[in-house]
Amino acid sequence: MKKRNSAAGPFLALVFISLIWGYNWVVMKETLRYAGPFDFNALRMALGSVFLFAFMAWKREPLRPPFPLWTAILGVVQTALGTGLIVWALETGGAGKTSILVYTMPFWILLLAWLVLDEKVRGVLWVPIVMAFCGLVFILEPWALGGTAQSKMLAVMSGVCWATGAVIVKLLGKGRKLDLIRLTTWQLIFGTLPLIPVAFLVPSQPIDWSPYFIGSIVYNSILVCGVAFLLWTFVIDRLPAGVAGLGTLAVPVIGMTGSRLQLGEQIAFWEGWGIALVVAALALLSIMRLRERRKEAVVLGQD
Repeated sequence: MKKRNSAAGPFLALVFISLIWGYNWVVMKETLRYAGPFDFNALRMALGSVFLFAFMAWKREPLRPPFPLWTAILGVVQTALGTGLIVWALETGGAGKTSILVYTMPFWILLLAWLVLDEKVRGVLWVPIVMAFCGLVFILEPWALGGTAQSKMLAVMSGVCWATGAVIVKLLGKGRKLDLIRLTTWQLIFGTLPLIPVAFLVPSQPIDWSPYFIGSIVYNSILVCGVAFLLWTFVIDRLPAGVAGLGTLAVPVIGMTGSRLQLGEQIAFWEGWGIALVVAALALLSIMRLRERRKEAVVLGQD
């Protein structure tokens, strides 16, 4: 009974993360009407860092960074590159399609966890991975590279960065208890540092401090970059890397739905087939992993 309760926390956190990050695809796309992508990203990450640092101080946590070198690497990979590539991709790409490409992340996590963490990818699990790869090819359309090719590649690269960050957290947590608040706060701070000079150096439109932009910054800095980042680190620490990645599958579905309803985004023929393949692969993979975990639970119960 205790094991079931201990699993409830991470899965409830995943629901909250999915709602916050899912709708944020629409928010981010709309916000780029009022500011350049790099200005927006640096501002939301900087304020998110301040929010988490204040929270850490309020909790009376030690203020020094844990594992400084690895936390800095995590910050650069997950915060600087992961989020920077997302807003760059959104500058020319649709919110729905970008969210689907970024959230191929679970497949990259499975592959990296197999290579680095020895989390096995067994026989039939390769079926959804191959399906997702085919869907990815359809969405990218390498036979007809157009104006959105850069956006699509940036989104895929962001997904790889997020997957790499998840694996780094799992490596840090091996054999030790992680201080999740300090790790999340400092990786956000380290990741924000390179974003600030980029925002100053890259030419962009002046920021329009409209009510929507201010609301977006509050939403992003507190909920997206503060609360959800903290919950994501908690989930990665408590669940296997592959399962944690699969738990975010609702995010692109919410992003796609919001982009169609609110932004009126249309999907081309091959993109539609690709998205359908990726979503089907994600669903199939979820079912397979859940069945696998139930079998493991039965075996443990018999022992």
